[in-house]
Amino acid sequence: MFDLHRLRLLRELKHRGTLAAVAAALSYAPSSVSQQLSQLEAEVGVPLLEPAGRRVRLTEQAEILVAHTEAVLERLERAEAEIATSLSDLTGTLRIASFQTAALALIPTALGLLRDLHPQLRVHVTHMEPERALPALLARDFDLVLAEEYPGHPTPRPSGLEQEDLLDDPLRLALPRPAGGPGANGPMAALRSLANHPWVMEPEGTAARHWAMTLCRDAGFEPDVRFETTDLLLHLRLVEQRHAAAFLPDLVWYGHSPTVPLRQLPRGRRARRISTVVRRGRSRHPAVLACRDALLRAVTLHPVHTDRPVLRQEK
Repeated sequence: MFDLHRLRLLRELKHRGTLAAVAAALSYAPSSVSQQLSQLEAEVGVPLLEPAGRRVRLTEQAEILVAHTEAVLERLERAEAEIATSLSDLTGTLRIASFQTAALALIPTALGLLRDLHPQLRVHVTHMEPERALPALLARDFDLVLAEEYPGHPTPRPSGLEQEDLLDDPLRLALPRPAGGPGANGPMAALRSLANHPWVMEPEGTAARHWAMTLCRDAGFEPDVRFETTDLLLHLRLVEQRHAAAFLPDLVWYGHSPTVPLRQLPRGRRARRISTVVRRGRSRHPAVLACRDALLRAVTLHPVHTDRPVLRQEK
């Protein structure tokens, strides 16, 4: 029978890419990881790693082993969930990764609800964008990730993850100047009126940037992106100071009234989907269930308020 600990090291190598990354994540020496994997190769009787430049990659046989290891670990997570369910008190640590606006708008309220209902549960929250958090979830660095999906740009979901929708967060055009002027009466016209204005957007390679660039190009122009950051509060400040136009989600206000003029976007582009994502087999764990319930309650307790400063609703 193969050693489960060594199988987990092989799985870690698949998800983290290098022996050094596996060693750092597990607080091992790289030589120790290499030795353990060599012993696993001896147990299996076939090569599991092959050179790939300065790195190593998994052989076909190693990929087979990792697939079975994933199934074993999923079953063990289900066993852990059943044991936790059988206990009267919810204890242990729940590790959450969340992007900025959800962390600001929803996490504090959810933490308060969890503290009141489950005082023995330790919750650890990390600010991390979904592009990095979802692979880390598969690598078992987190138990739950708050993720976002932009309209028309579905995010690939590995088969080992399960998603549950939390809310649709409206997206709007944030104007760096008062609305009005010729050609600014419809959503596309409002976009085109900012064709020559500087923009702030999230960095290249993010789902938000891809969505925003596509929207501007569909309106007939290439945006002049002068500012790049994942910090949406900085996006807002640049719009407030009239340095840039931006696309802002309603969650950025987290219960406060907007401070800049907002314009509705074209149909089919008006909301991002926010969801909670866990590993398959983890969704019935009582800590995950409690966290998801707390987040849903946070959504209902603190709805976003954008009605007063938003310009008239176009069709």
